[in-house]
Amino acid sequence: MAEAAVELSGWERALMAAEKVKERLSRATRALDSAGVRYAVAGGNAVAEWVGRVDEDAVRTTRDVDLLVRRDDLPKVRAVLEAAGFVYHQVLNVETFIDGPQGKPSGGVHLLFAGEKLRQSDDFPLPDLDQSERAVQFQVANLEALVQMKLMAYRRKDQVHLLDLLGVGLLDASWPARLPPPLGARLQQLLDDPNG
Repeated sequence: MAEAAVELSGWERALMAAEKVKERLSRATRALDSAGVRYAVAGGNAVAEWVGRVDEDAVRTTRDVDLLVRRDDLPKVRAVLEAAGFVYHQVLNVETFIDGPQGKPSGGVHLLFAGEKLRQSDDFPLPDLDQSERAVQFQVANLEALVQMKLMAYRRKDQVHLLDLLGVGLLDASWPARLPPPLGARLQQLLDDPNG
């Protein structure tokens, strides 16, 4: 006799989704490390790494994995990630690796290219891989590089990530002066009006 399907609560589904992202991050970075391919974790997972160093209760989950790589390494990155079970897709000019044939691009591994502008209209290119450091499990964008990327993107979720970094004391009033003027002004705006 077949077992009845167990219905999961929304909370249980959310926890499972967060675990899946963690597993994708771990699988992708272990594969790249094993192959000797340089990368740095960026985006929400990098914010979680930095915030978690100060206050694990302040960490937010994210739905995808962002990796900063060098464009010259794309063929090698693709081969390594495909060998780890990811499937290559290009979605809206973003190099994406979904988790198997049934994976979703929104929850995939997204590549960002070090030293290149994300959008033509950006004032600055993304940081280089030299602006990263080793965390316990993976290479991660250093705090200054991460802050600059979040200020360049400056979507609402990027602003929230910056507020999280401010909230645990990783950023303070001295930071705007350390950044190029348009980025420093954005951070100052968040400092002046965190609810804006």
